[in-house]
Amino acid sequence: MSPLTAPAGAVRQGSLRELNLALVLGRIAAADRPPSRADLAAATGLTRATVSAVVEDLIAGRLVTEAEPAPRAGAGRPARGLVLAGHGAAGLGLEINVDYLAVCVVDLAGRVRHRTVHRADLRPVAPADALARLVELAGRARADAAREDLVLAGAALAVPGLVDAAGVVRLAPNLGWREVPVPALLAGHPALTERIDGVPALVVDNEANLAALGELHAGPPGPTSFLHISGEVGIGAGIVLDGALFRGTRGWSGEIGHIPVRPEGRECRCGGRGCLEQYAGQEAILAAAGLAGADLPADTATARLAELAGAGDPAALRALHDAGSALGVAVASVVNLLDLDTVVLGGGYARLAPWLRPPVLAEISRRVLTAAWSPVTVRAAALGAEAAATGAAGSVVRRIVARPSGWLARTG
Repeated sequence: MSPLTAPAGAVRQGSLRELNLALVLGRIAAADRPPSRADLAAATGLTRATVSAVVEDLIAGRLVTEAEPAPRAGAGRPARGLVLAGHGAAGLGLEINVDYLAVCVVDLAGRVRHRTVHRADLRPVAPADALARLVELAGRARADAAREDLVLAGAALAVPGLVDAAGVVRLAPNLGWREVPVPALLAGHPALTERIDGVPALVVDNEANLAALGELHAGPPGPTSFLHISGEVGIGAGIVLDGALFRGTRGWSGEIGHIPVRPEGRECRCGGRGCLEQYAGQEAILAAAGLAGADLPADTATARLAELAGAGDPAALRALHDAGSALGVAVASVVNLLDLDTVVLGGGYARLAPWLRPPVLAEISRRVLTAAWSPVTVRAAALGAEAAATGAAGSVVRRIVARPSGWLARTG
């Protein structure tokens, strides 16, 4: 019987079950200690019988497991708490950037179970070939996940560029990509292109957006509104407002790297002049510090730059100060516009934050109208350079938590 001809009561009953599954699983995911079935009944308003039935479905679907009860004083058996399962469903995070590929697997509880980073300059590589390399890394991650009793529930791919709703990369200037149909290029890899419960197994998104989501959900609860800046060869930003990613009308917000900080300055790959990337991008900083010809992988060169700055090297300190000042000019414009009180330095900036932070704060103090009454916090990202791939994988498992009925239908 199709949904169009099913009795209304059956549809309502199915919808009620979906709501109850999401409600209970969401409470378990958000709890600061493992809640018991009784705790869940009290928190949700559902009957204990309903909660027990829902919990049994979640346990059978390997979304929830019972934790050992905490010791208690007094008579009676302590109630078992419930936690998100560390086996079963997991998310696959993928990232293509200018000078590396990254793959990450995160389980439902948010733990990273696999991570691979492959360093290579991808600018001379055709998009199809770069994606093929990434698929090979994803296959290894899938095999590792299976050995740990994990089933990948989908994947998210982070790309440093403008991505439309269909997953087409409209423009990634630092990669040299334009109008790249990523889903079509991956059509020969069903594990990444099949649809799961009506949702594409692979979602393509901007890397700064996924990095911001990774930071939002990393560790203890922090600010729910902030600007996350990913500092790589290119510079992108993810804007989080009241706990939600702000995407803009077409989903292309956050291109802070192309804010002109010197309108008549250096030419940029985007076609403009004086863009922030030309003064505070990774390659620009390394060149200013005299490390451009060091023939080192980018992460090693960044580590060397931090080492030199820590030792007081004048060229390194000057390069970081100038980059931080340029970054501060762009950040101040965003803070003035959106009234944010937290700026997170991610990607390669996380390691360089001790030297970038002072000039960024100086420009904020000088240029933000409200700085005297509402100080802005500037800090390093908790996830650092791993944020985009981790955030991508986390976005997959959060979809399961938001709608567990789809996963249960697939595995039931």
